[in-house]
Amino acid sequence: AVITGAGRGLGRAYALLLDEKGAKVLVNDLGARIKGDGADVSVAQKVVDEIRTAGGEALANGDSVATLEGGQAIVQAALDAWGKVDILIHNAGNFRYGTIRDISYEDFKAVVDVHLMGAFHMVKAVHPLMCDAGYGRIVLTSSIGGIYGNNRCVNYGASKSGMIGLSNVA
Repeated sequence: AVITGAGRGLGRAYALLLDEKGAKVLVNDLGARIKGDGADVSVAQKVVDEIRTAGGEALANGDSVATLEGGQAIVQAALDAWGKVDILIHNAGNFRYGTIRDISYEDFKAVVDVHLMGAFHMVKAVHPLMCDAGYGRIVLTSSIGGIYGNNRCVNYGASKSGMIGLSNVA
């Protein structure tokens, strides 16, 4: 299983649950702060250490989902370790608040790059593998904000709505 944003919160819970079910888990997390700045791969490593202590098999990864190359590198790390990817959970995220009126282009793009484009980069990397194998599961973590929107998070709402569409297509 490849899980992005797996160092904390919901992503961590996904990683621990899949380990408990016997999956080998690639824990991807930059360890960035909520705005997406900074990086600390030890966040992912702590989850890996927890999985290994419990007797599971896991690998930490700090590549960014925000680029096509990063998505490919994340999946390649799992392929190099285990030869296949059966499960993708894209849970990576960041927040930069702003309304349509006052959000900067950079803040809008920073969130879209991680949530929506990150989802695309990850799906683009695993979809052919899963189709060729005749099996696979893709989970893109969206939000009620993608259905109803949020005045103060235009970038987040647009990204999460797009993820719902991408999930339906994948």
